[in-house]
Amino acid sequence: MAALFTRYSLVGIINTLVGYSVILACLYLGAGDVSANAAGFAFGLMVSFTLNRRYVFGTQGRLASGEVIRFLVAFAISYTVNLAVLWAARSALGAGNPLAQIPATVSYSLMMFVLSHRFVFAGRS
Repeated sequence: MAALFTRYSLVGIINTLVGYSVILACLYLGAGDVSANAAGFAFGLMVSFTLNRRYVFGTQGRLASGEVIRFLVAFAISYTVNLAVLWAARSALGAGNPLAQIPATVSYSLMMFVLSHRFVFAGRS
């Protein structure tokens, strides 16, 4: 489990840096914090699926029936948690504050790991 979480963390760091860069770019270009957050997550979604499927959970070959659907369900749940944390952080730090994205992103990452391991890719590696 430690090796799995280490690989997930490495992929998560890469994906988080990419997603957070998109968020910051959107904020710089004048987007609101929620739309910037959505753009960052949308950009990283396909990268996350590919890296987690192959590198983290070791799933090879063709996509299993329902694998993408399970991933999207896990994403929807994780993203909902992310938004709830973002709204709470906005209350504390102010709308548009980039620091509000950090606890939101961490909550997403932890929820997505659990769901990916137990639901999306369980028994497929």
